[in-house]
Amino acid sequence: MTKKLQRVQARPDYVDEVYKALVDAISDGTMAPGVRFTQEEIAEQMHVSRSPVLQAIRLLKKDGLVQDAPGKGVLVTPLTVASISNLYLIRGALDSLAAKMAAERRHRMDPNIIENGRRVAQGKDLKAMIDADVAFHHDIYAASGNPLIAESAQVYWVHLRRAMGTVLQSSASQRQSIWDEHAAIANAIAEGDSKRAGELSDIHTTKAREYLASRLDEYLGQRELRYP
Repeated sequence: MTKKLQRVQARPDYVDEVYKALVDAISDGTMAPGVRFTQEEIAEQMHVSRSPVLQAIRLLKKDGLVQDAPGKGVLVTPLTVASISNLYLIRGALDSLAAKMAAERRHRMDPNIIENGRRVAQGKDLKAMIDADVAFHHDIYAASGNPLIAESAQVYWVHLRRAMGTVLQSSASQRQSIWDEHAAIANAIAEGDSKRAGELSDIHTTKAREYLASRLDEYLGQRELRYP
């Protein structure tokens, strides 16, 4: 692994800090699919001992973000179009349910969420773009009033962040249209139109799944990283 990772500040909870830093690096492509690394390399770059790195790697394995490499070390689990498509099917069901339930409560989203999303979409900060998208959807999960939705969503979002990062690196198009769709969903929720909110959420997720799948297929093909 040649790319540099951000140094982690030594704190009592820095196992979480190491884990989050690695998840971000995997999501934004700093650690691309198939990249191999060792705990020693990570510990040296982050200026921490190997113990928290080892624990963080165990969490990444549990999440399915890394896997054992032949010989020594681990590698970033390859992305596949099929796996991302399957994740989006599950996401679609939960997002639609959350939107309907949030609409029944007439939830009014903080306008700063939409404004921030539009702003970062114009820039080049990939992590900020991903974080803004995640913040939008998690706001709706919380507004649904059902904590199990957010808990269930956490499982797939850690993987969807990777796909989003991959696609946003390869294409600057459609970023604003995504936030147009987000704004429409938020408006339907605020108006208490649960049917419309669910429909818009379904359309948004379907379009995102199809677009991501096509772009991801192209992206992987360009890099000769097609995995079964």
